[in-house]
Amino acid sequence: MLNRRILRIKAFKAVYSRVENPAMTLSDIEYELERSCESTRDLYLRLLALIVPLTEEARARIEAARTKFNPTDEELNPNMKFAENALARVFAEDPDFNKLLKKKKISWENDDMFLRHLYESVRGRDYFKEYLDSKETSLASDADLFCRIFEQELPDNKELEDILEDLSIYWNDELEYALSWCCRSLEQVGKGRLWSLPELYLSQMPGSEGKESDKAFVFNLVRTAYRNFDDYARRVSEVTPKWDTGRICATDLALIICGLAEADAFKNIDYRTTINEFVEISKFYSTPESKAFVNGVLDKLINKE
Repeated sequence: MLNRRILRIKAFKAVYSRVENPAMTLSDIEYELERSCESTRDLYLRLLALIVPLTEEARARIEAARTKFNPTDEELNPNMKFAENALARVFAEDPDFNKLLKKKKISWENDDMFLRHLYESVRGRDYFKEYLDSKETSLASDADLFCRIFEQELPDNKELEDILEDLSIYWNDELEYALSWCCRSLEQVGKGRLWSLPELYLSQMPGSEGKESDKAFVFNLVRTAYRNFDDYARRVSEVTPKWDTGRICATDLALIICGLAEADAFKNIDYRTTINEFVEISKFYSTPESKAFVNGVLDKLINKE
C-alpha cells in the first residue's frame, strides 16, 4: 500500500521530530514511525466505512419522505437504486471488513451531520442523477458511483478534514492517497472480487515477490538518520558557513539529513533520485526557497563522498 514517496515523507516527519525534540530516543521515533505507517491504512478503512452509512442516510431520507403528511407521487414511489445499491450490501455483509472496523473502533455514527451534508451534496450532482436515470443495475456501476463520490466530494472537504484532524494527527495530508486506494479496492470489488485488506507496504503486495522490503527501507532510513544525526548536522554547517544549524529551517535540516541518510544506507539508489525525491517533498513541507537550498546542500555533500 505505502509507496517509496510516502515512506520518505514519513521518514522526513520522524526526523523532523528529532530536530524539534533532541531528547527523542530511537525507540520513540521507531514507535511513531510504525504508528504513522499503520495510520494510512486505518484512514483507508475509515473512508471505505462511509459506504454503508451514506447508503443508510439515503434510505432514511426516503422513508421520512414517504411517511410525511401528504407526500408527493415521487416521494411515495422513489427511485431506490442508490438506497439499495449492491456495493453497500457487499460491505455490510463482509465479516472480515466489519471485524476490522470493530477492532479498530471505526464508526461514523457520531458524524450524522457530515453524512447529511455529504448526501445533500451528492444528490445534487449530475453524475448522481445520471446514475439514478441509468437502466444499468450492477455491482460495477455502484462501485463506479462511489469512486466518483470519493474523488469529487471528499478531497478539500473542510467538514471531513476537521473530523479527520480530530481523530488522528497523522491524517492531515494523506486523504487523497488513501482515497486512491479506496478506488482501487472498489474497482476490484466491482469486478466481483472479494474485498481484502491491502498489505501495508507495496513490497508485500501480490506480484512483488523478490523486491526489496519497503518496511526495511523506511526503518533503515530513519535509523541511519538518527544514529548519524550530529555528524550530518555538522556537515551541513560546514557547507553553509552563513547559516549555522540553529538558523536553518527545521524542515530543511530534516530533509537534508534524510537525503544524506538515504545516500549512506542505500548505495544501490542513484544519488540523483535521492536528491530529487527530497527536493520534491520540500515543495510541500517547507519554504518557497527550500527547493534550491535542499538541492544545493545535498548535491554538495553527496558528491563530496
